[in-house]
Order: sequence, then structure tokens, then C-alpha cells
Amino acid sequence: MIRRMATNPIPQFPAFPAFPAFPAFPAFPAFPDGFLWGVSTSAHQIEGAADAREPSVWDTFSAEPGKVKDGSTAAVACDHYHRYREDVALLAGLGVDAYRFSISWPRVRAAGGLDFYDRLVDELCAAGIRPVPTLFHWDLPVSLDWLERDTASHFAEYVSLVADRLGDRVRKWITINEPAEHTLFGHALGAHAPGKQLMFDALPAAHHQLLAHGLAVRALRASGATDIGIANSHGPTWPASQDPADLEAAAFYDLLLNRLFADPVLLGEYPEGLGELMPGDVAADLKVIGEPLDWYGVNYYAPTRVGAPQGEDIEFGGLTIPAELPFSVREIEDVPLTDFGWPVVPEALTELLTDFRDRYGDRLPPIVITENGCSYDGIDDQPRITYLDGHIRALHRAVEAGVDVRGYFVWSLLDNFEWAEGYARRFGLVHVDYETLTRTPKASYTWFQNTLRSQH
Repeated sequence: MIRRMATNPIPQFPAFPAFPAFPAFPAFPAFPDGFLWGVSTSAHQIEGAADAREPSVWDTFSAEPGKVKDGSTAAVACDHYHRYREDVALLAGLGVDAYRFSISWPRVRAAGGLDFYDRLVDELCAAGIRPVPTLFHWDLPVSLDWLERDTASHFAEYVSLVADRLGDRVRKWITINEPAEHTLFGHALGAHAPGKQLMFDALPAAHHQLLAHGLAVRALRASGATDIGIANSHGPTWPASQDPADLEAAAFYDLLLNRLFADPVLLGEYPEGLGELMPGDVAADLKVIGEPLDWYGVNYYAPTRVGAPQGEDIEFGGLTIPAELPFSVREIEDVPLTDFGWPVVPEALTELLTDFRDRYGDRLPPIVITENGCSYDGIDDQPRITYLDGHIRALHRAVEAGVDVRGYFVWSLLDNFEWAEGYARRFGLVHVDYETLTRTPKASYTWFQNTLRSQH
């Protein structure tokens, strides 16, 4: 049954501040017809309304002193739960084709939890914006654990419930976001929720998320979905030198952060040596994990320079890299850095995509860049404009080189709760005053709006 779409007029989006002239970049080359332009967010980072959902692992993690650097929580965040119509107005003003958001599993488990997403999807459809929900973006219900195999089955049941409710209006789906980071930071290093410090004993969490992805694909197919992807984070791994120890360390890092999460999905197999470390009937599970996708999502931020261990803990990008790991992360010299300390290397995006094409060949479906963005303070955020301009051009060079790329999503629409960093990092095209919750479009918002106009 087709549900009635919302017909209320979209609220007026805020007036733009006056900014100095944008940098004089050359005109953008045209992307292929039908290329999908959007922005991304995630539920825990923007929704707030914590009293209208069950607790997640991020609620309990954030409540522990010292876990979030500014001591904050996402109990209110951007209050998107109550202000979603205002935020859809911002999306409409921006001129995007699609909005990638995530659905909070803990909210769906609460009474009436899917009602909010019904309203949001209706509002997006009324505005002519394609809804692209991600079904898991790190906010696991606190009663579940990715170390337990049953969590994958519970996820499939939840996915079926969501698809049954929203599938008449949602066509494009994302199963899971960044299982690599959720495994490494949340289960191996303890820097993110659920705060486990298991090192290599965290591998079952990786396997069960991948299994959950495959089961979710099957559940979505059973509901009639025909446009399904995953959002995996990837970046080139650059060895610190040609010394054999640095080359070996870089290859191992690439294995853990790239191939461990791409090979099973795209090839139906683990990289050599890793399958026997996983729990259960791995061969049978891989048949589920390798269910064919309609497209493959890539979250890209920066390359990583990696060398042999240096015998001491290293602080890098807001994380502590323990000395006992068989690699160390090194600085990439002579490149700009974001306010988060991440290197800005647009050409590495071209390298990543062409390498993926060469590595996976005809097993690689069309690619969508499901996240790309940067953290900079200020409403007149010229460095963000320079960052996005460089990366969109790098993406076009990949298209020119023959990589089948179908879309690009900026992270993020709004400044938000940036996980263990709290509210200290601002990734949004729209500034959020966390005291008043006032939204103010930044210079980058207007720049991206003009960019989209040039592509349509």
C-alpha cells in the first residue's frame, strides 16, 4: 500500500549570512547524467530525544567520566528529532538530490519508534529529496553485543521491520556504516563505544557485523528492495619508507582497515590467514556476507602513512595507537591539516578508487562516495570549500579514468556530536549553536549549493 505523502509546505530555511567572495576555482567538469548528489548524517549524532528511545552503547559509554573529551552526551545533540522539518528545509535550500541519514535501532525498539522515520521520510519525499537510510551507524542497543553471533540475526529482524514500514517510499538502502572503525575503535582499542580493549580478540565483532550485513541484504531483497549498498571506510595506505619492515607494517594495516571489510563483501572470502581467526562456520557465513550488492559505498577522508612499530604509544587523529600493535601511524608531511589534524590529500581519493577498480575488477559494483568531509571551525569556512572542491575534482578524475562512480555525499549537513570528541569538531555545512540550537548556513553551504546548480 502506498502511504499518503506529507503535503504541508516546507518551512522557510534560514537566510544566508554575507560572506566574502569564494576562492576563484575553475568551473567544475560535468559528472555523468543521473549522478546522485547528497549530504549525510547519523541518528545518534543529531537526533537527541534520548528519552524517546532505548539506551544505546553510546549512551552508557558517554556517561562514563573521561570517555568523551568534553564530557558531553548526545541526549539533545542537534535536536533533529523535533526540528527535522527545519532541517529538511535546509536540504531543500541546498538543492541536494538525496539525504543519507541513519535509523536508530534503539529508537525503533521503543514504542512508536518508527513513527519518527515515517514523518521524516514523508517530509523528504514531499521536498523531492530521495531518502537514503543507513540501518546501523554504531548506536547498538545496549542489551546487544557484536561479539555474540545472535546479534546478526536480531539485526536482520529489525531490518525486515524497517523495510516493511518504509519500503513503499525508500528505494536506496545502506546496511551498515564503517564496521572497520566500530571494530577497531570500539572493540579493539576502547576509544569508542562499547569501550572494549580486546585488541585482536575483537575480530568476532568484525565477522558478526559482516554477517549482519549479509543477512540484512537478504532481508531487504525479500522486501522487494533493488538498490542496496554498504558504507565501508577506505583510504590508501602509504608505507613510511621502502624498508621491508615498513612495507610489511603498511601491508598489514591495509589488510585490517581495507581488505578485511571489502574482500568478504566483494569477493566472498577473507584475505589469506584471517578466515581461520573468525568464529562459526566461516565458509557458510561468507556465502551470506558475499550477497551481491547494487552498489558499494566508500567513506573517504584521508590516506594513512604507516611504518613499523616504534616501541611507544602514538597519539594520532584523536586516538592513541598502542605500541604493541604491529604497525605505527606516521605523519604525512608537507600537506595541509584539518582542525582535527587529518591530512588533506584529494589526489589520494583518485588513487583509492582506481586501485579498487584494479583490485576487484568486475566484482566491484558501481561506487557511491557515502561520506567525504572535514572538520573546520567558523561560519566563513573557506578551508572546507577548498577541501570539498579538491575532492570533487579528484572524484571526477577517477570517473575520467573509468571508475564507475554514481554519487557523492558530503559529511555532514550539520555540526553534531562527534563521538569521543564530543562537540569540539565541526564537520557541518550548517553551523549549530549548541546552546540555542540555531542553525546558520556556512559559506560552504552556499558554495555547495552553487556547485549543485552547476551540475543540474
